[in-house]
Amino acid sequence: MKKVAKMLRSHKDLILNWFRADGQLSSGTVEGLNNKAKLTIRKAYGFRSTEHLQIALYHALGDLPEPKTIHKFC
Repeated sequence: MKKVAKMLRSHKDLILNWFRADGQLSSGTVEGLNNKAKLTIRKAYGFRSTEHLQIALYHALGDLPEPKTIHKFC
């Protein structure tokens, strides 16, 4: 119980900011994008360069079409 009280005291200003905003602000959109980015990074494990990871993030977060330069297997 002491840990909870200490944590609440240390985050008092941030908690009170939410009440001052009267619920008008929501971080749901940002949290959703963050979750999608983390999932893409997890799926991209093994990419050899950060450029490939960056392209994967652009496609996942922007719903972009696949580029025409992808490999075609016959």
